[in-house]
Order: sequence, then C-alpha cells, then structure tokens
Amino acid sequence: EKKASCELLLKCSVNVFQSLSDGMWLRCGCAASLRVLASPLRVLGLRRCNTAAFMPESTGFGGVSGRSGLQEFSVSSSESFWAAVARHRLSWIRPFTAVQDCDLSRGRIRWFEGGKLNVSVNCLDRHVHTCPDRVALMWERDEKGSEVRYTYRELLEMTCRVGNLLRRHGVKKGDCVTIYMPTCPLAVASMLACARIGAAHNVVFAGFSAEALAERIRDAQSSTVITVNQGIRGGKILELKKTVDTAVQSCPTVQQVFVAMRTDSPVAMTARDIAMEEEMLKEDVVCEPAAMNSEDTLFLLYTSGSTGKPKGLVHTQAGYLLYAALTHRYVFNYHDGDVFGCVADIGWITGHSYGVYGPLANGGTTVLFESTPVYPDPGRYWDMVERLQINQFYGAPTAIRLLLKFGDEWVNKYDRSSLKTLGSVGEPINTEAWEWYYRVVGEERCPVVDTWWQTETGGICIAPRPSDPDAEIVPGMAMRPFFGIKPALMDTEGKVISGNDASGALCLAQPWPGMARTIHNDHQRFMETYCQPYPGYFFTGDGAYRSVEGYYQITGRLDDVINVSGHRIGTAEIEDAVVRTANKPEGFVTIRGSIQIHSLATLLVAADFTVNSLSC
Repeated sequence: EKKASCELLLKCSVNVFQSLSDGMWLRCGCAASLRVLASPLRVLGLRRCNTAAFMPESTGFGGVSGRSGLQEFSVSSSESFWAAVARHRLSWIRPFTAVQDCDLSRGRIRWFEGGKLNVSVNCLDRHVHTCPDRVALMWERDEKGSEVRYTYRELLEMTCRVGNLLRRHGVKKGDCVTIYMPTCPLAVASMLACARIGAAHNVVFAGFSAEALAERIRDAQSSTVITVNQGIRGGKILELKKTVDTAVQSCPTVQQVFVAMRTDSPVAMTARDIAMEEEMLKEDVVCEPAAMNSEDTLFLLYTSGSTGKPKGLVHTQAGYLLYAALTHRYVFNYHDGDVFGCVADIGWITGHSYGVYGPLANGGTTVLFESTPVYPDPGRYWDMVERLQINQFYGAPTAIRLLLKFGDEWVNKYDRSSLKTLGSVGEPINTEAWEWYYRVVGEERCPVVDTWWQTETGGICIAPRPSDPDAEIVPGMAMRPFFGIKPALMDTEGKVISGNDASGALCLAQPWPGMARTIHNDHQRFMETYCQPYPGYFFTGDGAYRSVEGYYQITGRLDDVINVSGHRIGTAEIEDAVVRTANKPEGFVTIRGSIQIHSLATLLVAADFTVNSLSC
C-alpha cells in the first residue's frame, strides 16, 4: 500500500513539473489526484502558483505571486501592470509614451497614447512569420459536417485582397464600412481589412431588418457596405442582399455595395453594386498596413439602450485588442494549439472579442459557427466539438437551457474528451442549466466559467477564472474580477456599499484599456448613461450581489433593456416596431407573468380610444 502511494505521488509530481513548461498553475492534472481535489504540492503544504510561468510580465512586478497577488497589483498599480502587459503582448510600430490619461467623471478615457500599431498585423502578420500553416479559422457552415479551414497565411492573403479592393474603391483611413454578413471567413477578412487600411468597421447582425440596418448605416455615415447575396441559417435562406437594397434607399451616404456569393443563387445587381469575389481576384496579396494611433477608432458596434435609438459604441485600437487577447488567454486558460469554440455571431461583441480579435491576437485557432444549436438536430454543438476537437466552448445560457430539454442522449452520443473549459456568456446562467452543463456536457471535469461583461466593456470583467489552484467555482456566479477591474456596489443614494452580503448597482471604480470610449456622435449621451449616474465610476446598468465570501453575482438589468443571450433590445424599440406594424397610435411592452417566464406582453391602444372609456 505504501509502495502504491509512493508511485502515485511520483506520477503526480512528474505531471506537476511537466505543466511548468506549459505555463500552467503548479497543480496536478492526473485523474487520481483530480478525484481527491489535491495535488502533491498541496499534500506537502507547498501549494502555490508559478507566477512567472503563468504571466511572464510579472517578473517586473516586484515579487508579486499568485492570482490574488496579480489581481491586487493590477488594481493598485494599474499603470505598471498595463504598461508591462501592452509591451509584452502587442507588436508596436512606435512605442507608447503614456500609459493612460483617464478621468471617468469627465468621460475621458485614453490609453497608450503616443503609440502606433496595426491591429491586423497583430492578428495575422506576426503569426504568419512563425506559423504560416497553422489553422486560424474553422468555419462550421450551416450545412452539418462541411467545415472549411483557413490557415494564417490564407487569411492574411484574403484580408490583403479585401484591403486593396477597398482602397481602390476610395475607402480611406477614418472611413466607416458597414458589414452585413453571416458569420463566415470573408466577414472576418473584411473586418481585418478595415483595420489594415485604417477604416473603422460597423458590423450589423445579419438578422436585423432593413430599417434597423439603415438606422445604423446612417448613424455611422457609411459610404460602403459589404454583404452577401443570401445567408443560410438553420436550413433557411436569408435574403440579405434584398435587405440591403431596401435599407440603402434611405441612406444617401452609401455609394457602393460589395456583394459576395454565399449561395449559387443570382441576385439583381445595380450600378452601385460590385461583385466582391471577382474584384478580389484582381488584387495583390500584399497590402501595406496603416500605422494607427492607439486611440484611433477600430470599430463601432450598436447596442440598445433604454431609449429607442441604438448606441454606436466606439472601441479603439490598442486598448481593445490588448484586453480581448488577455481575457481570452486567462479566463479560458487558452494555450498554444488549442481550438477555441465561440458560437456567437460576429454581429455581437462576443463574436468580435472571442470569435475574432482575442483568439487571432493570441495566434489561436477559432471556430466560426454559422448555424443554430438544434440544426439539423439537438446534437449539433457536440458533433462539432467531436469533429473539430474543440478545447474551449463558449455559448449562451439560453442555448444551454434549450438543449437541456432534449435530454442527455444528444450530448452523450458524441465524444467530448477534447473539452477543457466551458464558458457561459450573455446573461446569468441558472443553477439547473449550470449543473447540467458541468455534469453532462463537461463530464464533471471541465470548469464552467460564467462570464459577465458588456458591449461597453469590450471584454470579460468578472468570471471565476483565472484563480488560484483548486479555487472553488460557485454555480450561477460570475465571482471574481479580472485583472485591472475594481467593482463597486452603490446604494440608492449614490454611496459605495462596503462589506459583503450586499446588493446594489454594479459600477466599476477605475478605467481599463478595453472599455468603450464614447457613443458615436453623442458623447453627451455617453456621459449621461455611464459617467454621470455615479460620478467617478462607470455605471454598468446592471445590479449585483456580493456574497459573504466576496464573490459577485449579477442580478439583472436596472433599466428597460431586455437581455436575450446577450443581445440587448430596448422595450422602446419593440414598442416602436409594434405600433408601426399594427398601425396603432400607442402601445407599451411589459412582462407577462413571472419574470422567469421569459415572455413579453404588448398592449396596443385602439385608434378610436378615448379617455372617457376609462373607469378609475
């Protein structure tokens, strides 16, 4: 028995020290030790984290050790932390001279000024130099089992062709290009091409109506739109070109529409339309990248507010890319060679940060998912996990709850042994869904990271990981702030709530590089929405509970915004659409029954309604 114990200890020790070369926490990963939730170092009383291997920049942090030590340093010495990370993680054309110039009370947010870089170079060129044939994109098309792979070299060449095409047609630095496409490699190349030539992109979810698209085109003042003839989702054809045709009728700024072919069906082309793939073939595969200032606009992304008009949030070059890359690496424990499966549409911030920019900045392989969780059957996700050997899976609680209803057999039908981390995004995940996700999908061996963040934050702000070895994960809680994030709870009088076991309005007490800088063409609205409710703090619009242990749980929105899988829709938008469609003078949207029912009721006022008909 003693001999067996010694052999187990030796085997575990080998695994522990092998993990050092991977930059992992000093903990054992063998099945025997996982069953008892203890490593040999813990048994010997030496349980700790190899901080330098975990985060190489930490060697300059003055002896800081452990995840909690890194978190404390990142908040108390914010400039030193972010300066070191930015120098280590990004490739600069010209180094920055100032780390930050921020004052939340005035809505001033500026990071890494003086520096110049190009986002597409950071996402593509530097990886092509070291691993050109590594797979950058795995496109899981709507048609099951028909994935298409693109290497970093191929993605760079496609990006350069698009960049040269846009330049040839007059798109210049500072312009904004609207992209209305399904989740596909050409959409990613179009985003990166904009970044390469210095244009901003405005990706609009391809499920939005012509009117919603037109509103975003007008606000962004786009002269160029990129789309496809048709989209395919869940086996259904989406007439995207026709939607664009309708939208641009009310967009006088639009001068040209590039049309790619997702299907073989021809579409009507006007003098304004350009056959994209045909024209791309005429372009060179080398495109000179623009040197961009750190605070130049990278993209606009529209999100709903409590009033009817969507907000065009502005994200900038260096800070956004750094934060997306860092959170992708550490929240999901992403390592070189992993396959990252974010199933969000690129029309949302999750698709931007964890489908495109974060993974590509880290030189990773990222999955683009075009379909739905139940097409052609409820096993679609897990079939994809098996075929593509996905290591980190990131999806929405709404989808998890949907799949739970179909039972375990659709999950157990497929091999999920490649999975290492499961992520949840877009809304708080309820305990039943969390436990099914952990127990059935992850086979009780994959940590579930319930992530909280917003379009405004640019990347994950609160999540269970990174954390110290063997740190607990509580179902349904986002738990721990990420590096550089300092949450605060505020009471109804605008005062900070101290102590634990408390609830309040969730604010963030200091700036971070990934946060939005303003609302396009409306900085006053940015101030009123985020900076003025609690001066000196960034107001998130969410409520939160801080547990006895100090963990954070998101309790929901504090305004009239409806959150569906992270897709925020204002009640005012719904009211406006319903009133116009039904041709009624007035209407409002409210909750139908319990808030857990997840349904809405719309009440309309008849055209011949009079006040006299009311009885009080």
